[in-house]
Amino acid sequence: MFQKIIVVSLFAAVILGGGAALARQSAPAAKLDPQAPEPLSAVKIKGDLYWLKGGIMANSGFYVGDKDVTVIDAKMTPEGAKAMIAMIAQITPKPIGTIILTHSDGDHVNGLTAFPAGLRIISSENTKREMEEAFKDEKMAAYRAYLPTVTFKAGTVFLPEGLPARLANFGPAHTSGDSIVFFPKERAAFVGDLVFLGRDPLVHRQKGGTSFGLVRNLREILMLDADIFISGHNDPETKADILSELKSIQEKQAKVKELLDAGKTLDEIKSALGVQTPANNRWPSLVEVIYLDLKEKRF
Repeated sequence: MFQKIIVVSLFAAVILGGGAALARQSAPAAKLDPQAPEPLSAVKIKGDLYWLKGGIMANSGFYVGDKDVTVIDAKMTPEGAKAMIAMIAQITPKPIGTIILTHSDGDHVNGLTAFPAGLRIISSENTKREMEEAFKDEKMAAYRAYLPTVTFKAGTVFLPEGLPARLANFGPAHTSGDSIVFFPKERAAFVGDLVFLGRDPLVHRQKGGTSFGLVRNLREILMLDADIFISGHNDPETKADILSELKSIQEKQAKVKELLDAGKTLDEIKSALGVQTPANNRWPSLVEVIYLDLKEKRF
């Protein structure tokens, strides 16, 4: 069983510049802001591999190697990344040498500018392409110096030099470029946003994502010789958790196909399956993604 051992934590007050409040120990305890991020903590997975839980948006992690540190994903903001860098420095004096990006979403890459320039940055080719597209925006000009420097092709397994990990891309899923970072010795894998627990998974069709590709990726994840899976927005999962997500998606795919084959419209299918999408929702529901995948024969 995975044992969560919190090594060190940085409170959100410090992260957000409110460290002075900690000195006023005699003051009444302030009520916690329900919108504030969970305090950042470093959790030792096994050996020299750590999960960075909490902080500003998505989970991240790091591996302490012989000479330097490898970071997995870069947080959503430079402030979040700075807190992560400070925490790593409390655990090891070794410098950060490599950053691995599981995919191109902003909550995983927008902290990059807080890192020293010139680091080795690894991603799939499609993730780099998506980042290049996003960084065309002049507001993101500073990020152009942080594009991946090492890439690998979709549908392949990549062994980064000097790192005891395997990187794999099994084709479009959440995005077109999702990477799995597998540490065989530790029997642990970072899976980005391929796994969502407690809610339907998010599929970015505008980035080439597909529900049927997500199913293929989850099947590949289940074949890994791993016990611990760290995703972008949950506590570590087991194979049983991933299998449960896989079955849930496949059941929805089967129901949508049955209704589509019966001539039902998208609105009728959403109604039949109890899908209520808020008017201000930015992303289509999983049912809508499945419907469009089937209509466009993206399976």
